[in-house]
Amino acid sequence: MRKKIVAGNWKMNLTLAQGEQLVNDIVSAGIKLAEGQEVVIAPPFPYLARVKQIIRNYPGIYLASQNCASEKSGAYTGEVSAEMLASVGVDYVILGHSERREYFAETNAQLAKKIDQALANGLKPIFCCGEPLEIRKAETQNEYVAKQLEESLYHLDAAALKNIVIAYEPIWAIGTGLTASAQQAQDMHAFIRSRIAEKFGREAALGITILYGGSAKPSNAGELFASADVDGGLIGGASLVAADFTAIIKSL
Repeated sequence: MRKKIVAGNWKMNLTLAQGEQLVNDIVSAGIKLAEGQEVVIAPPFPYLARVKQIIRNYPGIYLASQNCASEKSGAYTGEVSAEMLASVGVDYVILGHSERREYFAETNAQLAKKIDQALANGLKPIFCCGEPLEIRKAETQNEYVAKQLEESLYHLDAAALKNIVIAYEPIWAIGTGLTASAQQAQDMHAFIRSRIAEKFGREAALGITILYGGSAKPSNAGELFASADVDGGLIGGASLVAADFTAIIKSL
């Protein structure tokens, strides 16, 4: 049975005091997670160790970094290695987020190296993929996403793939006023799963967790998560409001 996950990505938001309050509000909300369900919290780098302290006694709640370096160590000022993240108790790492691809020009090849660094240090990558508006308008989204998968994940074997979570981001529907329907999310998730099956086999495809990284909120999370191939969400803005985030978690 594949895992059901709701991951909250804070991006570059909140002070330490505000972040501590947010996490305390989340863990004190009385969330009841079923077997195979997980909550993942992804604060900025400076807060990782503190958030780990807060959540350490709450089963089913895990810590994620928003990124990691593509290199093991060395003269890379400002970078944070996967080994460093593992040393402070990080469980997951978000890689290939659309903002990293757009603003920092991260390539599929670079992300393949980051995937390898994460896995080598016991971190579970949440690998983001998805298409911008011009690709969706051209109706070539399947080919676009397939290329992202091929160039960043296809060098792995089926055993390594078991530690990967995929998050589909419909970039064209984030902050644009456009909305991706539950059916559009399901269609892409099913396509991604079919590509995993072709490369790694049916068992791997059935087992991999695929999250929806669009604008999920309490009002639409239930419909999205009810789709056969949507296994949870990678949540942005709504994860900064404890009541909204916990409502989305309960939608699992």
